[in-house]
Amino acid sequence: MQVEEARRLLAERLGGGPGPPSPESARAVTAQLAHPDTLGPLVRRLSAGDLDLAECTRLSYRHVLGFDKLLLLAGAPRFMLRVHFWHGRTGPVPEDIHNHRCAIASAVVRGRVRMECYEPAADGVPATAYRETIDGPGGAWRLRRVGDARLRLMCTEQYGPGRSYGLAARTLHRVVSEEPTVTLFLETAPQRSVTDVYVRNSSHVTSTEAGRSDSAADGGPATHGTSATDIGDDRISDHDRSGGDGRTGGDIRTGGAERAGPPPKTPLPPAVYLAELDALARSLGY
Repeated sequence: MQVEEARRLLAERLGGGPGPPSPESARAVTAQLAHPDTLGPLVRRLSAGDLDLAECTRLSYRHVLGFDKLLLLAGAPRFMLRVHFWHGRTGPVPEDIHNHRCAIASAVVRGRVRMECYEPAADGVPATAYRETIDGPGGAWRLRRVGDARLRLMCTEQYGPGRSYGLAARTLHRVVSEEPTVTLFLETAPQRSVTDVYVRNSSHVTSTEAGRSDSAADGGPATHGTSATDIGDDRISDHDRSGGDGRTGGDIRTGGAERAGPPPKTPLPPAVYLAELDALARSLGY
C-alpha cells in the first residue's frame, strides 16, 4: 500500500463530520491496515524514506511500560497511526487502569496481549482515582488526586495475530503483554480534555506485578506523556503519564505506597526507529 493511499483510507473510514468516529470504524480500518499484505509494503516504503523522519522520530519513544512507540502516519487532528513494539515483558511499572481522550483501536500483528476492562462498582477492588489535565498551552501534564474509588473487572480478553479491538474514549481498561509483540495502534480525534486514571491500592497488586515493579509499587500512577502541542492521546500518548498529586514527577503516596515519578521520555534515535521498521517489514516478507 502506498503512503498516501493509507492516509486517504484513514480519512474516509474515520469520517469528517462533527461527531467522533465510532470505535468499530476505528477498529475496522486498523485491522485492514494491519493485514501483512497491507502493512508490509507500507512499512517498507516508510523505512525506505517515504516519511518525515525528523517528525516521526520526535514523536516516537521508549515507553515507561517497556515498549517502543513508533509514529507511522500523522494526521492531526483526525488520527495518529503508530506501531507498538513490546519487547517481551511488562516494564518496571504495571499499567494503570485508565481511559482515553479519544476512541482508539489496536490490531495485533504478532505476539499476544491481554486486555482487561473495568467499571466502577461498590463491590470492586479499592483504588485511587486521578484526573489528568494539562497546565496551560505548552505546559506540563498533571495528575490531580480525585479520591477513593472501587472498580470491578468486567472481562479479560486475549488478542493474538489478526485480532483487533476498538474502545470508546471513556472505556476503562489496561493492557498487558509478556512476550515479544507488535501491534498497530490508532488514535482518533480528541473528544475530551482529560483522562481518568485509577491506581489499585498496593494490597491488591498481584504477586506477578509486584515482582516486576523494580522501583515502583502499584500505589502510584504510571506515566503517559508527549508534548502538549500534539493532539488526542498523543499529547500524553497512549500509556505515558507525568506523576503525582497535582505535580509532575516527585514521590506519590497512595494506598500506603510511595514511589518516585517516572523518568523523562526521550525520542528514539533515527537509527533505532529505522531498524525497527526494517525488522518489521522483513518479518512480514517485505
